[in-house]
Amino acid sequence: MAKGKKSVFFCQNCGHEENKWLGQCPMCKEWNTFVEETVSIVKSSTVKRTHEADVVALNQVKTECEERIFTRIGELDRVLGGGIVPGSLVLVGGDPGIGKSTLLLQVCQSLCKEKKEVLYISGEESLKQIKLRANRIGDFTEDLYLLCETNLDVVRTIIENRKPSFVVIDSIQTMYNEEVASAPGSVSQVRESTNVLMQLAKGLGISIFIVGHVTKEGTVAGPRVLEHMVDTVLYFEGDRHASYRILRSVKNRFGSTNEIGVFEMRQNGLVEVENPSEFMLNGKPEHAAGSVVACSMEGTRPILIEIQALVCNSNFGMPRRTAAGTDYNRVNLLMAVLEKRAGLHLSNYDAYVNIAGGVKMNEPAIDLGIVMALVSSYKNHPIDEKTIVFGEVGLSGEVRAVNMPEQRVAEAKKLGFETCVIPEVSKEAVKEIKGIKIVGVRNINEAIQLL
Repeated sequence: MAKGKKSVFFCQNCGHEENKWLGQCPMCKEWNTFVEETVSIVKSSTVKRTHEADVVALNQVKTECEERIFTRIGELDRVLGGGIVPGSLVLVGGDPGIGKSTLLLQVCQSLCKEKKEVLYISGEESLKQIKLRANRIGDFTEDLYLLCETNLDVVRTIIENRKPSFVVIDSIQTMYNEEVASAPGSVSQVRESTNVLMQLAKGLGISIFIVGHVTKEGTVAGPRVLEHMVDTVLYFEGDRHASYRILRSVKNRFGSTNEIGVFEMRQNGLVEVENPSEFMLNGKPEHAAGSVVACSMEGTRPILIEIQALVCNSNFGMPRRTAAGTDYNRVNLLMAVLEKRAGLHLSNYDAYVNIAGGVKMNEPAIDLGIVMALVSSYKNHPIDEKTIVFGEVGLSGEVRAVNMPEQRVAEAKKLGFETCVIPEVSKEAVKEIKGIKIVGVRNINEAIQLL
């Protein structure tokens, strides 16, 4: 085997490889993403392969119900699809200081109480720093083992010898493989390190959680192939200055990709928020114009949110539009529908739309809530506090159907709402729900006259 080295250029966004630097990546079309790295090349003689892979017919493959490991953290189990699958590789990304290490340390605490051996490998913190965080979280059993190491060969040897049930890598950008000549955190190192961990997880049946840094755009740093290699990708979101955190699944081979988990950051760690709707509506103003409660579905969970709008006269020739927590272009579209279909002259008014609590919701079902909030602020007429609205608004002003209206109405009833304004086409599906008044509307003019 003859080894040599050469210099190649990798795209930091998608991992595409080129022999020379390019301004634009031909694969992902991003600009100025190529970085130069030194890689090892291996020349080997042609070897005749005698082993052939076994070909199996589809009807001969036996499927069994995969046994999952419950973390006893309900919100995390929900996002993972019911628990941790043995042999799975999970990537957890999020902004610095958002609580990734705290969450995984709490998972280690729960698994240790189930008498499972857990190995926590840190490449960023010392043993004393991890111990200080552990003291703040609570008591740990003797089944949790710590290792401060960045050499992947050493990490692989220890995992193969100890064979723990659960491994945490914090973080993947600090690990380096001696066979790769580039620096830790580079495209080649991240890709090769993840490949080694994937082989360990699948070969030994060990569940491995990987912590990944994120870029300024909010995506996991490193090549996009990193997200393709792992089984599950979780993003930990939230404002660092707010108490809540949202764990969102963007890829899951063992469950739904629409589920979210809501946590609250406290002194002793992350605490589950079992009723996010009540948490989001806490502090809602009374008898305030421009405030409307709407319902958004995150997976199978309905979440009630407060939509706030402020419409005021513009002091300049060009009115200002601002949207926080929802799509800016969607707000402009709905304002154009109001001006054309409802006859509201909004061209000389500034408009500010905000989803209270700092959450981000882009589901079309909140369109009717945004429209009602804008109209309420424009006419300075408050909407009844016990009323909730949801529905998609089309360009002709019609209110279109949304998915799972029964769950939305049931959640509103549970939180004490008395009236629910929904699309007329969805009224048939929720007629069996008693204890709450259901009002169907066909277009935005009916909704405006009603409210």
